[in-house]
Parts: sequence; structure tokens; C-alpha cells
Amino acid sequence: MPTPDRVALILLAAGLSRRFGDSDKLIVDLNGVPLGLHAANALSALPFAARIAVMGKTALAFQGFETVHNDTPEAGMSRSLALGVAAARIHRPQAVLVVLADMPFVSEAHVRALLAAGEGAGAIVASGAGGAPMPPALFGADHFDTLESQSGDKGARQLLHAATIVTAPPHELTDIDTPQALARHRDA
Repeated sequence: MPTPDRVALILLAAGLSRRFGDSDKLIVDLNGVPLGLHAANALSALPFAARIAVMGKTALAFQGFETVHNDTPEAGMSRSLALGVAAARIHRPQAVLVVLADMPFVSEAHVRALLAAGEGAGAIVASGAGGAPMPPALFGADHFDTLESQSGDKGARQLLHAATIVTAPPHELTDIDTPQALARHRDA
């Protein structure tokens, strides 16, 4: 099991948010806090080896995070993931934890459970709530080359098929992709 101080947190915040419309969804208010800061704030107490935010066109600032700019977000999530893993390698982590900035209900307890399920450099641990494996997800160092070589908007989906699944309440794994989804989760 990797301890947080041997794991690099990669927060993906460079998506195009096409389904959200013209606004920068990560700065939209969700219960008094910008949507994109909820996950970062929930994980702030964990002493990660590095905190890396891969950003596109958002105006949001992630305090305490090393910022990596994705100048081609249209290349898909795989590009953001590759940039994040490349930045993480500098810190020589045993694993990376990939979290999406538009998943505001991720908890520290769930992330600790993901870390507890990770064994060795070949570990792949994903979240699940009765469906397909999904982020947040932990990838051991053996997978860094593969994560950096993916393309398109599938991210690490192929690797996740071999993941150990750690279940979480479905609400915790909600991502906010539309204004309607945001409205449903305000004050929830």
C-alpha cells in the first residue's frame, strides 16, 4: 500500500466542458465554493509527494498545486493525463492518483481506501459504484509509460479494465458535466 507521501496527486482540470455550455464550469459556484476546488479541498489534508493540476482554459487557481498547462485540450483526456504523469515523474512517486476536478463529492476517506487497496508498482485501483471502473484511480509506477502514451479522450479506460475496484456511494462519484447536473447537486 503506497502512503500518500509516495503518491503524486494529478488533478485533471483541462477538459473542454462542451456539455456545460460557454461558461468555465470549474469556476461556477457549488454551495459557496467554485466547482473545481471541491475535490482539491477534500484532499488537502493528505500529504501527497506532489500535487499537480493539469489545466486548460479555466481561470481557476489551485493553491498548493504545481500547474501544468495543456495547450491542446481538444486532444482529449489522454493528453492531460500524459502531461500530469510526466510532471509527476520528477517527484519519483510509487504511484499517481488521478482525480477529476469536476467530481466535487470525492472524499478523503474514499481516497484513503484506494491507497489501501494499491499493492506494488503494478497496482491499478479504480473507483466504482456498481458500474464501470472510473476515477479517482490509482496507478502504480509500472503503468507510467502506458499512461503517457495513450491518445484521445479515453484517458486510462483500457487500463481500468484490469483494476481492483473500491466502491463508493454513487453520489460521491458524481461528475458535473451539465448545468442541469449542477442544479441537481446544489445544496444537496
